[in-house]
Amino acid sequence: MTPFAIAGIQQHIGAESNIPAMEARLKLLMHLYPWVEMVLWSELAPFGPYLHHAQRLPGPAEEAFRVMARRHKVWLLPGSLLEKRDGLIYNTTPVINPEGEVVCRYRKMFPFLPLEEGVTPGEEFCVFDVAEVGRFAVLNCYDLWFPETARTVTAMGAEVILHPVMTHTVDRDVDLAVAKASAAMFQAYVFDINGLAVGGNGHSCVLDPSGRVLHQAGQTDEMIPVEIDLDQVRQQRRRGMRNMGQPLKSFRDCRTHFEVYDPSLRDLSYLQGLGALGKPERLRQPRGKVAEPEIEQPQLPVPVAVG
Repeated sequence: MTPFAIAGIQQHIGAESNIPAMEARLKLLMHLYPWVEMVLWSELAPFGPYLHHAQRLPGPAEEAFRVMARRHKVWLLPGSLLEKRDGLIYNTTPVINPEGEVVCRYRKMFPFLPLEEGVTPGEEFCVFDVAEVGRFAVLNCYDLWFPETARTVTAMGAEVILHPVMTHTVDRDVDLAVAKASAAMFQAYVFDINGLAVGGNGHSCVLDPSGRVLHQAGQTDEMIPVEIDLDQVRQQRRRGMRNMGQPLKSFRDCRTHFEVYDPSLRDLSYLQGLGALGKPERLRQPRGKVAEPEIEQPQLPVPVAVG
């Protein structure tokens, strides 16, 4: 066995700083489950999804999480932060080791456009090793809807996909189906961690490398500590999922040339014909001029700290 303990935290997320509440929840988690070695929050958990919270990294928020990681001697992924960099804004997940060092920052490759307008796509994958345990990767929310992302990190050796999510929408059931399918197709553990309130509609889940659900959360605050065994990944990749399908080997040995991935050969005329990426309009347009809605930032209560 190669055991490793990861906890996802599904937590109420407000529209301002959630860092004190996250710190309190981490303190309680480590008191109840001192065997946990890595902690993961939902996408944009520290401040919610509002662009005015964008900040440079490294910065005070990231430093606060570095202190928490050192104090509790755990790997820590605080969901993600909106990062200002070279005049652009990225949706960035810092990966912090138990010494409080940032080992990598993953910038979301597929912002959820048009709703995530103003966020620039990242271009580099984040795959990192935990000594004597295995290899881990970060994919952020909508990234997992594109199998090329999971295929790339598993080809790089990732055995666990850490997947912070911020999903409020009616397609959460499909989102979970994508996570389950990804675990099975790429024979990897998937930790799919959503938030609550501003941070999402919950239903976080943990999946094993056969796509089996190890834990399915509801729509309340939850701490989700799960001990996994990375030898299960290695065995299934060698022998097949449940001693049957071996998709990673089949893809490796495939001789088909997929022209859609070759910029010099691909024909995108059909895809171009789908129109611009934007919010769908009404099927029946109202008469007269429609006033532009004035969107006010919701002032939700910050959750009471526990512990």
